[in-house]
Amino acid sequence: MILRILGGAVLLWALGFVLFLLAMPGPLDNAKTDAIVVPTGGAGRIDRGIALLKAHAAKRMLVTGVAPEVRPVELAHEYREAPSLFACCIDLGREAVDTRSNAEETADWVKQHGYKSVRLVTSDWHLARARMELTNALDSDVQVLDDGVPSSPRFSLLVAEYNKLLLRRVVLWMGIGV
Repeated sequence: MILRILGGAVLLWALGFVLFLLAMPGPLDNAKTDAIVVPTGGAGRIDRGIALLKAHAAKRMLVTGVAPEVRPVELAHEYREAPSLFACCIDLGREAVDTRSNAEETADWVKQHGYKSVRLVTSDWHLARARMELTNALDSDVQVLDDGVPSSPRFSLLVAEYNKLLLRRVVLWMGIGV
């Protein structure tokens, strides 16, 4: 009996993992939003956000989770952009240290600016959990669009991310740590 229960749980986990892999979104094209939000931590995220901003896909961009010592001029130099782009249109969030606090920092920024639509730009494997956290932190009238940055993560990273997603869904469902 216990082996059947364990076997069923493993099967459900494996099927969910396959769905998680199949549902990883790619880049979103031809959509405009009020804002772009880019959590730090993965290659190509900030590059994608800047390209979208320059293509007028949004008015402003928040890079959330930036280290306190990083200056906008340093990022402009690193990404080969004019410092004026950072001065006019890119805000650096310095309070976040993880996905949950990225969402909280973003929600505060969105509310402060009165935005009603946000494009979330993050790694394809990270998008499901980042979106879940962000929609949980935002007011219900704010639309979140997914923009996945293609990546080639290790299998162990995908398993860890899927497990974090499941655990956080259970925690939110139970109303713990909301």
